[in-house]
Formats: sequence, C-alpha cells, structure tokens
Amino acid sequence: MKQKPDLNFWKLWNLSFGFFGVQIAYALQSANISRIFATLGADPHNLSYFWILPPLMGIIVQPIVGACSDKTWCRLGRRIPYLFIGAFVAVIVMCLLPNAGSFHMGIGTAMIFGLVALMFLDTSINMAMQPFKMLVGDMVNEKQKGLAYSIQSFLCNAGSLVGYIFPFAFTALGIANIASKGVIPDSVIYSFYIGAAVLILCVVYTVIKVKEWNPQEYAAYNGLKEPLDEEKTNLFRLLKEAPATFWKVGLVQFFCWFAFMYMWTYTNGTVADNCWGTTDVASKGYQDAGNWVGILFAVQAIGSVLWAAILPQFKNRKFAYSLSLVLGGIGFCMAAFVHDQYILFIPFLLIGCAWAAMLAMPFTFVTNALQGYGHMGTYLGLFNGTICIPQIVAAAVGGSILAVVGSVQGNMMIIAGVLLVLGSLSVVFIKEK
Repeated sequence: MKQKPDLNFWKLWNLSFGFFGVQIAYALQSANISRIFATLGADPHNLSYFWILPPLMGIIVQPIVGACSDKTWCRLGRRIPYLFIGAFVAVIVMCLLPNAGSFHMGIGTAMIFGLVALMFLDTSINMAMQPFKMLVGDMVNEKQKGLAYSIQSFLCNAGSLVGYIFPFAFTALGIANIASKGVIPDSVIYSFYIGAAVLILCVVYTVIKVKEWNPQEYAAYNGLKEPLDEEKTNLFRLLKEAPATFWKVGLVQFFCWFAFMYMWTYTNGTVADNCWGTTDVASKGYQDAGNWVGILFAVQAIGSVLWAAILPQFKNRKFAYSLSLVLGGIGFCMAAFVHDQYILFIPFLLIGCAWAAMLAMPFTFVTNALQGYGHMGTYLGLFNGTICIPQIVAAAVGGSILAVVGSVQGNMMIIAGVLLVLGSLSVVFIKEK
C-alpha cells in the first residue's frame, strides 16, 4: 500500500475550513430550535418531539451520502459535490425557518411549516457536514489524523461560538429581541440570514482550495485492489464486517449524544426558570434567557477549544476521553442548581471538555480501526448512526422523563450528567489499534 503523504498545516486546515460555516448553521439550529417552537406555542412536554427530526434525517441521509460519494467521481471530486449541494439547500432553508411565525398562519400550520423547514435544514446540514469527516479519512495518514480532527474540532467550535452569540450580539446592536405572540424575534431571524451568508462563503472556499484524489490514487493510498467505483456496496455486510472498535465506540456515543440532546432541548427552559424566574415564552425574560443560552453555548465552545488544545498532551487517549466525559457530567449536574447567569459559565466550560472529546476522539479511534477496510465514506455514514440513534431515542422519551422528574426542566440536566458519566465508564471497553 502506498503511504499517504504528510500534509502541511494549511492543507489540513483547508480540508476542514468549510466546517466553520456549516457549524454556524448547526449552532443556530441547536441553540434556537426549542426557543423557536416554544415561541410558536409548543408545550414543554412536547419540545423533545420536535428534536426527533434532525437525528432521524441524519441517520437516513449520512449513510446514503457516504455510500454515494464513495462512488462519485467527477471534476469537483467525490465528497465536495455533496458538500456544495447540502450547503446550497441549507442556505435557502435558513432564510425560511425563522419566519415560521411571520406568515400569518395559525399555530398548528406555523408548527408544521417549521417542522418541514427543520427537516430540510437538518438534511442539508448533514449532507454538508459528512464530507468533511470523509475528506480527513480519505486523505490524511494515521500519524496526522489526530491533528486533522483537532483542527476540525477547533473550526467546529469556532463556528459554534459565532453562531451561538449572533442573537445576543444583534440584540446588543438594537435589533428587536421580542415580537408579537407566536412570532420569532428579529434578532433570531437576522442571525439565520447572516449565518447562511457565511456558510456559502466558507463552502466556496473549500471547493476552490481542496483537490481530491482520483479513483486510482485513492485505491493506491488505501491499499485497495480496485477503485471503489467498481465495487458493490452492501450496508448490512459492511456492518457485519465492521471492526469491534466501531461498536465499542458506538456504545460510548449512545450515552454522550443522549445527554447532549437534553442539553439542547431543555437548557432554554432551565435558564429562564432558574435565572429569570419565568416560564412564560412570550415574556421579555424568556427571550432574554434565550439569548443568554447562546452565550452559554458559546462559553461551552470556548471551553471545548481550550480543552481540544490540551487533549493531544495526554499519552493515553482512552483516559483523556473518559476524563473529558466525567468533567462534562459534573457540568451538567451543576447547571441544574445554579441561579446566577454568570456562574453558569463554570458548568458550561466543563461541558465544553466533553464536547471537545466527542468531536475528535470517536472518529480518531474508528478511522484508525478502519484502515484497509475500504468504503471509508460508507462506514463513517453508518457510524453517524451512533450519533443519531441515541438522539432519536432521547427525543422520543424526553417528555415522559420530564413528567417523571416533576416537569422541572432543570432536572433533565441532571439526567444528562448521569448519562455522560455512564459514557465515561464505557470507554474502558475500547481497544486501540
């Protein structure tokens, strides 16, 4: 097998730069979906159901994108065409979703419109996001893969940081943060508009700067007997032949993404109740809390960037992974009891440690274990099922669990903390290649 060449820093950077724009879109979605649907009139016990669509679309779209891109060879490459199409659709939907309450529709119709827009938004984001992980798996050697995914993690968190603070920043600039009942504030709408513009610019940069290998080069560098466009793909056979590491990392992923689904769903209600003393979604306090959630998620992103710089210093990657998840679990539990909006920075910095590890560690373990298997894109698409399935399960049972814990949204953060600790304990089963 021909050895993959070392890439200089800027080539590694260019492979992932478009992720910055994609993550802005993802951050706007994750920080504002509960706020948008609560503003439209959704009951807190039903909020988690709106979160089923994003991971559901992910589990459908990502394996398809992976399998199709494995066999797509054109002038732009094999992964980049899917990246570009996904980003283009995301830009259109980002201009529609926050206007769900502005078209003079009834509550039910507005929610259906919002759900359809959310479905297309998450489909397109998944379509744009997946190729970046595949590009690293395709073109980066094992020695540099940790650095490549760390760069991707940094750009991911930098994009998140920007996306999270947009509503707060626009409110500070004088753009309205409250609106008529059932209407999304302009601060949120403008955030989606600017996020869409940044997304398309970043993706265009990637299209210009990155040149993928042709089929013969790819086969030579990945130890394959023939180019992948001559091979047939059977998803069930690939799953059956997947290395044990694929499934063991998947177990850790189950607990982690279950936990973070509850953070995205219930942080807004927790902060509004604990720090602003309100559950009235039409109140100024609730919308101010919504802006502050963006700031807290930005603090989480800062914590993640800082921790991502520390992670490579650990000689034992399993220990680093496990420690990160424990810190995140402590952060979640703390967040349920803090009533000062500024002290909340501490737990969200700790949550950022878990997020940094979740972005980099799983793909490092899995792509190293997949060397020589071929079908890297398809396998990574299938591996994203370990991200999507726990979110679907968490969203499906979220309303019931909320009722069991007294209908207090803060208690869902404690549930999330316990789940991260269980994920940390599961790291012991992973065996590195």
